[in-house]
Order: sequence, then structure tokens, then C-alpha cells
Amino acid sequence: MSEFPRHPASKLGFFTWLRHVKLSRLIILIFVVFICIFLIVHHLLSELTPVGESPAGHRSRSKLDHYGEDERLFTAPNLSDEIRKLSKVKASVNNELRDMESKRQMLQTQISKYQVELERFHNVKETLEREIKLTKLNLDQLKIQKEELDEKYVPILRAPQKILLGQEADIDITPPKMLSRCQMSSCFDYSRCSLLSGFPVFMYDLQQKRALPPLDQFINSSVLSALKKSPYLTNDPKEACVFIVLIGQLQDSNTFSTKDMNNFLHSLPHWHGDGHNHILINLMQNYKSTDLFANVKTDRAIIVQSAYLDTHFRNKFDIVVPPSLGKADGDVWEELPSVSPIRRKYFLSIWGQYKGIIAQNSAKIEGLEKTPQDFSENDLLSNIESAIVSSLKDIKKADSNEIFTQFSCDSVAPGAINGEWSLCSTDAQRKELLVQSTFSLIIAPSNISYKTSTIFQLRLYESLKYGAIPVILGDYAELPYSEVIDWKESALILPKARASEFYFILRTYTDNNIAAMRLKGRFVFENYFGTTLKIVETITAILRTRLSIPAAPVQDVPSVSVFNDSFVPLTLEGFEVNPETDETLGPVESPFPSMIFKENFTQFLSYQAWNKMGQAFQLFPYDAEEKVLPSEAKYFGSGFGFRPVGKGWGGAGKEFSEALGGNLAREQFTIVMLTYKREQVLIGALQRLKGLPFLNRVIVVWNNPVPPSPVMRWPEIGVPIKILKMEKNSLNNRFLPFSSIETEAILSIDDDAHLRHDEIVFGFRVWREERDRIVGFPGRYHAWDSQSKMWYYNANYSCELSMVLTGAAFFHKNYAYLYTHVMPQAIRDKVDEYVNCEDIAMNFLVSHITRKPPIKVTSRWTFRCPGCPETLSSDIEHFTERHKCINFFVKVFGYMPLLYTQYRVDSVLFKTRLPVDKQKCFKFI
Repeated sequence: MSEFPRHPASKLGFFTWLRHVKLSRLIILIFVVFICIFLIVHHLLSELTPVGESPAGHRSRSKLDHYGEDERLFTAPNLSDEIRKLSKVKASVNNELRDMESKRQMLQTQISKYQVELERFHNVKETLEREIKLTKLNLDQLKIQKEELDEKYVPILRAPQKILLGQEADIDITPPKMLSRCQMSSCFDYSRCSLLSGFPVFMYDLQQKRALPPLDQFINSSVLSALKKSPYLTNDPKEACVFIVLIGQLQDSNTFSTKDMNNFLHSLPHWHGDGHNHILINLMQNYKSTDLFANVKTDRAIIVQSAYLDTHFRNKFDIVVPPSLGKADGDVWEELPSVSPIRRKYFLSIWGQYKGIIAQNSAKIEGLEKTPQDFSENDLLSNIESAIVSSLKDIKKADSNEIFTQFSCDSVAPGAINGEWSLCSTDAQRKELLVQSTFSLIIAPSNISYKTSTIFQLRLYESLKYGAIPVILGDYAELPYSEVIDWKESALILPKARASEFYFILRTYTDNNIAAMRLKGRFVFENYFGTTLKIVETITAILRTRLSIPAAPVQDVPSVSVFNDSFVPLTLEGFEVNPETDETLGPVESPFPSMIFKENFTQFLSYQAWNKMGQAFQLFPYDAEEKVLPSEAKYFGSGFGFRPVGKGWGGAGKEFSEALGGNLAREQFTIVMLTYKREQVLIGALQRLKGLPFLNRVIVVWNNPVPPSPVMRWPEIGVPIKILKMEKNSLNNRFLPFSSIETEAILSIDDDAHLRHDEIVFGFRVWREERDRIVGFPGRYHAWDSQSKMWYYNANYSCELSMVLTGAAFFHKNYAYLYTHVMPQAIRDKVDEYVNCEDIAMNFLVSHITRKPPIKVTSRWTFRCPGCPETLSSDIEHFTERHKCINFFVKVFGYMPLLYTQYRVDSVLFKTRLPVDKQKCFKFI
């Protein structure tokens, strides 16, 4: 048998076998093989060490580096762990993807909502823009309508018709037959004095062609000087409302006749037959002054003098004036005694000698001297004088130590008419008696031919000047300026029939009554009697008031900026200041001025009631102090002046607090900040004002002689900042009435005072309810030292205060006018001398006017200025000077006007949110 190769045969046999094997068996065989391979691989992987693991110190390399040393690199267990880890990573990634998808869907939803809101706001914006355009159109239409209405009513303001029955002003007119019945309505030509005329006054210059004896030199010069200072003086007689003719006092009144006076008057260029609108002034300078117009035909001219015959005086037409015995102009406080002590050595005094009557009801009276013991019992008038003397003698017996009576004179002053009590001795001797008298008895002339006399006016003048309260027996006597002065506030006026009872009335007066009457008398003398300027101003004011013409405006102090129009100050950028408040305190609006006073043409209707509002307004009476009235007509739109203080358009209490801005819906205030060589401190103070509600503007009073550097950067605080360079370094500059101040409220603040916004706003809201007072933060008080007999300034903290320092205080702009134009110049000079005390002076002024203490509002205990240079208050002499200032101011005012108070307004409820039904229970919320 032959042998065949086995290898090929075996291959062929294997494939032949495969062809004959069933498919099912083949599948099972392959499955078994794969399972075996899987088990082997799994075993190998389980035996491998994980990558990176190092059981010993020499296992720092991975298994892949030692593949040749260990063949068990991959095993089934290690591969399973890796798969599980990767699965976990995959699950975590899937979870994050699901979260991100959820957030994406949420953001998509929010974006959709915002798009809807944005679309709604866009629609609202378009609606508001349309409304704004419509409002602007309506506003323009209203302005046009207002202009049309103004034009429509302009013809109503025509000049009044002439009262001279169609006669021209330059044609001579026959005088009326009943001159004694002349009144303003029947004898004055209103057509020359329109309400818009400004009350022009023309004064004759007749010195070159005067037919009468020459004038007294003092009277002539002082009256001319006073009229030149008047804002009403005009040089054009064609536009004049009134014509002033200065007749006397004559140097020699005995060298002319009645005919000479008549010829002189009718020869005046603008007399025109009846002298309408002419003012004939005869000022008294000595005791011999008489009624120059006793038998003169003055026609329709108004007469101004001190002595009048009863048959010649026309009530509410002619004007009774006091004698001009003082200075031409200036302060008179040095001539006046102190108001204190209230009760003086003599409770009552009278010193005079009676001049008996031998003729009555006669224009020309002659007589002889009689003593009271020589009275005739058949003469009724003499019996009245005798009864008065008898009553005085009885009073003298009862109170011999307190009553001074003397009915005879060693020397008699000339000028007394028959039937009145002559003046005794010299001016100095009478002064010595009056300054020691609480009351001074003045007996009106018994001669009924005279309405008032020279000696009577002299007695009244001296009593007021030296602080002896006048007690006038004879209520028929005409007193100076009686149509505008309420004499019952400064004098006791009784009929002579009360001669036996007046002393009982005087004894009922308390110290407060006496002090009030003496203060009022001092005020009347200073503002109506003291100088020729005051007399002339009062005459023109009375005439202007009769004609219902408002006063000329007071000129503000020009606000000349340090920077000219071509220079633009550099702006401090990129600063942020914390306003130090935690809630909205009010609106921040564009600056606007206070409401303009609308009643300047109707205020004359209420001037008498206004003048009687008490001590609060006595320093600037409507009819005498013309310089003050214009400021009220221009600025006083609310709460101060002609309606009760504290009552505004916003109400009070709950209504006040709910009004936007308080009494006025858009009321603001102006900050006046005085600085001197502290630029960095100033900039910091200005920065803190950013966003301050109700702030109109800031005025920086630059007292430094060197102007600010052009490279100095100023902060933007949302309102204008005006830097005003002063001509001299004076603390009085703090209270100048700048023209830039267009608000009623002024916040005077030092550049180193640090106040929170909520403190300032709260103080402003308090001021709106107390507009006539100083409302501020640092309080001080004065004290009397009984040992040294002096007043002292005290800065210690106390529950009692009498001053609020103007380094951080609100006050009305009117006080800036009074401080600058009305307050005695001596006080401002003392402030410049010491470079101190201007805040004390302002407190004296306001307390003197209002007779009220200031109001302190809550604040931090101290005002600190870290890093500030040396201040005035750090000097030891600072307080010594303030002691001296207080005592000097007391001398000028004549008394201590400061008043103590323990009242203080705290902001306990200022920022507390209360229910609406509870708000009515609180004043400040």
C-alpha cells in the first residue's frame, strides 16, 4: 500500500468536514470559542496592576513600560472598572446637559416676558411723548391767551380823569370858594398821578429869585439832601405828580406880610391859579415857629407844618409834622437813653408856666403872663386849667417822692401862645428831668383857636426822645402823622375832664405795659421824628399812600460773578459723595424763583391793619420806611408781610406735610456760603450739597482779596454755583441782599459746617411754618452778671437758648434788607472792627422786630472740620469780643431784645412711616 502526504490531506479533510458539519453545530462551536476567549482575557485583565499605581517605592512606572516584564497587562476586571468610570462621567455630563437645557428654556421664557414688557414700555413712552407734546401745545396756547388777556385789560389801567372840569393843567383855574372843606377827592388832581407813574416829585429851586426872607440854613440843606436821596425826585415838571415848595423855617418871619406870601405863591411857575398838587412845607427849627399860612390863600395846596389854626387845618388833607430839631440824617441812638430801668425816679413829671387867655377864636392873639393862682373863676377855660393844677397838687401830696410838679419858671422859652403851658429853662435842664421820668404830662392848649401849637409839639418831641411816656390831657389836639400812627400804643390820651382820674389809670400800668409803650415811643421817634430825612420820607410816604401808589423797589446788591461771560470754570469730574441719608427726602427740580408778590398795587388798602400787627413789623412801617416795602412787593409771596405768619397756600399740619414742598408747592431755598482762604474745605462743602432737595442755587461769598484760581475745579451739584467776590473782607457780606437770591428762604451756612441732607430739609420745613424767625442748628444764649453789671455770651450746652448762630440757619430775605439798609450803621461798623459778631447782630435784629426767640432744630452736637485751618472761634479773644458786642448792641437798641426759650423742634417723626389715619395727629412727619 502506498504512502500519501498527510498535510494536504488534512487540510482538505478539515474543509471537507466543515462542509459536512451542520450550521447549528458550527454556531454553537463558535459561541463556545468566544466564551473561552472572553474568560481568558478577563482573567488576564484582573491580574494586571492599574495604571499609575505603585505598590512599592520602585513602582513609579506604569505597566505599559514593563510590558515585557509582566505579560498580564490587560485583564477583564480592570477594563470593567474603566467602563464604569466612563459611564459615570457620561451620566454626569448628561445631567449637566439636561440642567443647562432647563435653564436655557427658563431664560428663553424670561426673555420673552422682557420683550413683552419692553414693548409695553415703548408704547407707554410713545403715549407720554404725545401727552408731553400736547401739554406743551396747551401751555403755549395758555401763554397766548394770557398775553391776549393782558392786552385786553391794559386799557383799564388808564390815568384817572381830571377833576378840574376839563381844564388843561397849564391854564390858571379859579380857586374853590370853600377851601376849608378841601379833601383829596375834591382838591387834588389824580390825573397827574397814575398808578403806574411811580409818584414823581418835583421840587422848586427858588433860591435865586425868592421874594420871601431866606430860609434857615439847616432846614434848607437838610431838606434838599433828603429829597435828592428820594427815588421819586424828578427834574421834569411836566411829568410831576406833586410839586414841593419849601417855605420855612424863615430866618426872619416878621419881615414879610400876608400879601407878600400870596404874591409869592401865585408867582410859582406851576401854581396855575389854585395850587393843586402843591405841597407847602414849613418845618419848625426853633420855638418861635408859627403858622405862616394863617391868613394866606393857599387854595388847593397841601400844607405841611407843626402849628395850625383851627380854622385853617383841613383834616386828612393837611399834614402835621414834628419839629426838625435833630440831625439831617444818620442814626440817633446815641442821643437816646436806655429803655431800662422801666420805672424811673419820678413816676410823673410836669414843668411849665401857664400863659392866660384874654382873647379867643382870633387869628391874631395877644396876651400877658398869668400864674395858675390868678385864674378867673368866671372863665370856663381857666377853671379847667385850675382844676388840673388842683388835681396835680393833690397827687403831689399823696406821692411826694414820685411826682415832680413845678408851675413856674425861672426862665421861659419863647413861642407859647395864649392858653398853653410855656416851656421852662433850657433844653439840657428839661432833658435831665425827662430822663428821670416814667411819664410826662402834656396839657393841650386851652386856646381853641389852635388845632396844635409849636410848644405842644416840642413837648411831645422831647418826651419821646428821652423815653418819658407822654400823658396828653386834651384829646382834641392834633398829633403828628395821626392818620398813620396809632398814638394809643405809645401815649395815654385823655380828655381834660379826666384830669382827676388819669393818675389812677397810670397806676394800673404794669412794668410790661410801660416797657411796651416806651419801646413803641422810641421806635416812633427813631423812624418818624429823629432826622430831617425821616420827616421828609414820611411826608412823601403819606402822600403816596393816599394816592394808592406802591413804593419804589429797593435795589438789590449786584451779584457780580468772579468769572466773566467768556470764562468757563473747570468742572470737577468723577466724584461721588454719599448724601448721608437713607430715603428720598423730596423732589430735585430745576431752579426757579419764589412766587412774586401780587398785591403790590392793593397793599395800601390793608396797610393800617398790617402796621398794627404788633412788634413783629414795627421796624419797617408801611408809611415811613419806604426802603423796606419794595422788597416785600417784590419777594414776599407767602407767609410774611401782609398776611398772618405761618399760613401759606399748603395749609398746616397734615395738609402742610402732604404738600409738595410745604406751604408752596414748588418752594425752594438759596444757600449763602461765606469763605476765606479755604478752597479745599469749600470744595468739600459744595460736594456734600449734590442732590440736596429744594435747593435753588448756591452763592459763595468770596471774601478773599485774591480771586479763585482759573485752574480751580468746581463740582457739579445739579444747581448753579455763583461765586461773588467782595470788595472788602467783611462778615457783613454774609447778609447782603444779593440780586441772585430769588427765593424767600436763605440758608446761611459756614463752609466748614457739616449737615446731613435730612437735617437741612427738616430745618427748611420747620422754617416754612415760622417764616418770621431764625431757624437753625447751633444754639447759644446770653446771661446777665449782677456783679459786673454786664451781659455775657455763653456757648455752653443748655436747655435754654436765646440765639441761633447763622453759621447754619434759615432766615427770610427781608432780614437781609433790614440788616443792610435799616439796622444802625454802628452795629455793622462794630462787626467790621472785631471781624466777629455778625450772627449776634442778626439775632438782635430779628428778636427786636418779632419779639420772638429763634427756633433750634435737632442736629448733631458739634460741627467739626477735620483739617481746617485756624478758625475765628479758636482764638481766645473770640469770646471776649462777643461779650463786648452784646453790651454794645444793647446800647444801640436801648434794651436787651433777645428772648429766652426752651422750645426745640426734633425730627423724631420726620422719617417715621406712619399709617395715613395717624398722620393727622402729628405736625411734622
